[in-house]
Amino acid sequence: MLIFDQLKKDDTPLRAIATAVLLCMILLVAGLWKVQIVSAKKHETDLRNQTFRSVRVPGVRGKILDRNGYVLAENGPRYDVNLYLEELPPYFNFEYTNTVKPAFKAAHPDTAIRGAVRARLSAEARYRVASNLLSRVSLDLQEPMILDPKRFHRHYESQPYVPFPLVSDLTRKQVARFVELASDLPGVELETQAIRTYPNGGTACHLLGYVQRTDKFEDEDINYRYYLTDFIGRTGIEAMYDDLLRGKPGTKSLLVNHLGYRQSEEMVRLPEPGNDVHLTVDLPIQIATEKALSEAMPNVRGAAVVVDVRSGDIISMVSLPGFDPSLYVRGMTHEQYAVLQDPKTTPMLNRAVYGAYHPGSILKIATSIACLESGLDPNAKFTVEPNPSRPSKGAIFIGKRKVEDTAAPGNDYDFEKAFIKSSNSYFIHNGLLAGFKSLVDVGLRFHLGELTEIFDPKMHQEAAGIYPDLDEEKDWNAGKVADLCIGQQVDVTVLQMALMTAAVANGGNVFWPRLVAKIQPSDTLKLDAEAINFAPRVRSNARLNPEHLRLIHTAMLADVENTKADQDGEGTGKQARISGFHIGGKTGTAERAVPGGKDHFTWFTSFAPVESPRYAVVVLVVSGSSGGGTCAPVARKIYEAIIRRENDASLASTVGRPASPTQ
Repeated sequence: MLIFDQLKKDDTPLRAIATAVLLCMILLVAGLWKVQIVSAKKHETDLRNQTFRSVRVPGVRGKILDRNGYVLAENGPRYDVNLYLEELPPYFNFEYTNTVKPAFKAAHPDTAIRGAVRARLSAEARYRVASNLLSRVSLDLQEPMILDPKRFHRHYESQPYVPFPLVSDLTRKQVARFVELASDLPGVELETQAIRTYPNGGTACHLLGYVQRTDKFEDEDINYRYYLTDFIGRTGIEAMYDDLLRGKPGTKSLLVNHLGYRQSEEMVRLPEPGNDVHLTVDLPIQIATEKALSEAMPNVRGAAVVVDVRSGDIISMVSLPGFDPSLYVRGMTHEQYAVLQDPKTTPMLNRAVYGAYHPGSILKIATSIACLESGLDPNAKFTVEPNPSRPSKGAIFIGKRKVEDTAAPGNDYDFEKAFIKSSNSYFIHNGLLAGFKSLVDVGLRFHLGELTEIFDPKMHQEAAGIYPDLDEEKDWNAGKVADLCIGQQVDVTVLQMALMTAAVANGGNVFWPRLVAKIQPSDTLKLDAEAINFAPRVRSNARLNPEHLRLIHTAMLADVENTKADQDGEGTGKQARISGFHIGGKTGTAERAVPGGKDHFTWFTSFAPVESPRYAVVVLVVSGSSGGGTCAPVARKIYEAIIRRENDASLASTVGRPASPTQ
């Protein structure tokens, strides 16, 4: 052929080219033979050892907002430094070959390096590389850190295909230093993760609840090999609507080689963000309520609730002391955990709904209704007998038992004066005439002793309290019924009393408390189609006589303002008085036995404005001096905040901009 004819000629350059081509072909064939024949089993094993690992990728948790759109809980960035192990084998080998192995041979010249010995030395080399990288990061961040060998080895042996967390939750200053000084370290990466944040600190903490990190989700049937950090709600709104707030997770598939290192990754399913939950709470009033209650006394333990009497909406709900829910997200010290578990202060206890307390004289509102319904003439005069041991105060005897009275003795006590002076003698005498069943029936019509279901009953985050049934009359002697008349022998929650007071204010409608106004997707394209709205719901009507309500409204107004001209002195609720804003209230102080003596639950329940009721405010302080002296001033401050808030909202609507919350 032509090409061979040319080669037969004495053409040296052409022969050199032909020889080179022939050698290349021989090398190519030899390489193919080695790959396909000699190394076939090795490649088959490698391919067989490559596996996929499924990784759970959490969706962005939905926000919790107040009634005006102010954020109560959202997601913020957390900056972590992670170590990607698949990038470090050359450094592991170098450390093993040049440091660990020679040092071992020098110390143990007669020991063969194989099997368990080699595995131990390889692990030591890996740890030293990771530890040195952490030391470098630690130096650059100016924060001393030591790598835990057990944690590192456990991670490497079980999950080398996912990043190993070196440092978590960097400050912004540390982020800047890392980017400037340490970002070029092999295998070390700065990564951002969305975590739960609470921009108002501990505000509304018991309503919001808290979240904790978890890898287990009972409502998911997929078994993942690895879970990126996610959180589940444990209490409050975070728990009750956790499945909606959490959204739907995505799935990432990692290709892992026979050494356990990641080869590649692919997002199989994108995560879906959670829904936003809009509460009925008004953030500025919530903040003001917390401030007012905190000023009641040093280290106050108590609760306050503000309810819209027209709808049952929870405008604010406070329990003190509180806690910072972000501690459960970012982690806490042993000292911080000890504070949260203090058995005396119990900051994790929601005293507004989970604490049940003797109501004391605020239950005289219900006693008044029972007495009036049983035929009490509100104008009839009653004589309060003097207390033999304290002649300036009254007393009443139930058999041989004496019940002391804070009201002075006298024969001019009609219904209104007895109410504003909170006369135990008057209400016990007339309550006994009304009888056990009448007294209990009124309380049951207000659903005392029953859950309000502000939270899902299955969450066990609300107390029902203690209140008798109508068929328990045989167990109640005259002494116990006398105690019932003045708010002893039973336990109620602050929210129950707020809903009762709201019903008295609005004419008799007992509402289910409404804490959530609506739930809607974070995706703004779906807002109209998928929003879930929760309308106010009337639980029942307490069947109250309008004339009886008028008398009680007048008496509650007099308790704060003493508007009846022919009565001297002032009502027990006088410290709640606000000029030009008419508040109807009732104070209460209940005793409880404690080791070594007695303690008190002090109360003030109220609604306003009396002429057109819109709000019910109830305040409880444990160990306060009195309902009038401790709790009424708190209620006054709350009403003052409500007035400011209404004026701010009115101004905002006039100028066309929203009123902002105040700290």
